[in-house]
Amino acid sequence: MIPFSVLDLAPITEDGDVAQSLANSRDLAQHAERLGYKRFWLAEHHAMPGIASSATALSIMNAAAATKTIRVGAGGIMLPNHAPIVIAEQFGTLEALYPGRIDLGLGRAPGGDRAVAQALRRTLIGGEDRFPQDVIELQALLGPSEHHQAVRAIPGEGSNVPLWILGSSTFGAQLAAYLGLPFAFASHFAPAQMMEALAVYRGSFRPSETLKEPYVMLGFNIFAAPSDEEGRLLSTSLMQAFVSLRRGVPRKLQPPDADFESGLNVTERAQLEMVLASSAIGSPRTVKRSIEAFIRRTGADELILASHIYDHSARVRAYEIAAQVRDELAESV
Repeated sequence: MIPFSVLDLAPITEDGDVAQSLANSRDLAQHAERLGYKRFWLAEHHAMPGIASSATALSIMNAAAATKTIRVGAGGIMLPNHAPIVIAEQFGTLEALYPGRIDLGLGRAPGGDRAVAQALRRTLIGGEDRFPQDVIELQALLGPSEHHQAVRAIPGEGSNVPLWILGSSTFGAQLAAYLGLPFAFASHFAPAQMMEALAVYRGSFRPSETLKEPYVMLGFNIFAAPSDEEGRLLSTSLMQAFVSLRRGVPRKLQPPDADFESGLNVTERAQLEMVLASSAIGSPRTVKRSIEAFIRRTGADELILASHIYDHSARVRAYEIAAQVRDELAESV
C-alpha cells in the first residue's frame, strides 16, 4: 500500500488565535507520527486570516521539535518570494537540527495577492518567470560546494535536502520531469489538470542522481467521521473558507454550518464541486471507497491528506480513520 502523509495549513479558527493554531499543529504532528504517516508538511500562505503557517521554516521547526521520526517539510515554499540562498540557509539549518527528516517542496505561486507579493519581494521583476532558474540555483546551494564558488550557503551546502516540485498545472509537471525530481500535485484544491499533469510528468521524466523513476504525491481532502452526515457537516468549514476567499473576504476558519450550501449561487456550487473532486467525505466505509478509487484512477505513489476541520479533536479523529483505512487497504493487497 502506498504511504499517506499529512498537509497541515495550521488553521486559525474563529474562536482561536495563532498560538493555539501552532499548538494544534504541533499536536497533530505527534499524532501523525504515532499513526504511521510518512511526512508532515506545512504550506506558505500570506495575509490569510485563517492560516498560521506563513513563516513556514519556523512552523516546520515547531513540528520537528515535537517529533522524532516523521519527515517534516514544506508543501511548499513559494520560491519567487525569496532569494534562493535564504531558503538554502533556512533549510540547511533545519537539516542540521533534524538530520534526515527535512523535505523542501517548491512552488511558483506567491501564496497571496499582488500587494502581498510586492511587499514580500519589493520588486516583481523576474517573479514566477525565474522559478526554474531559482530551483536550479537552490539545488546547487544545497549540494557540495565547488572550488572558488563565489556564493555559499552556510548552513546549507552539502546538506542535499530533498527537493520536490509542487504544481497545479502542467508547468510544474514539466519542470519536475526535466530536473528528475519528485512531483506533488495540488489536487486537493485544483484538480482540473491533474490527469494531464500526471501524463506529462510520467511521459517526459528524465532520470537523475536524485530519482531514477517518476514519483508522484497527490493532495487529497479528508473529512472522515463516524457517519456520512457528520463528515459532510465537517466539510462545510472548508467550503466556507473557499467561498469567502473567492468573494474577496477571507476569514478565520468558521464552525461547521449545516445550512451553508443553501445560500450559494450556481457558480459557487460548481466551484465547490470542482474543489472537492479529490476528497473523501463521510464514514470510514465511504472514505475507504473514495481513497481506493482515487488511487486506482491516478496510480499515485503517495497521498498527502489535507483535513481543514474546525474542531481539532475531530481533525485528529479524521486522520486516525484515514490511517485505519490505509492499514485495511494494505492488508487487502
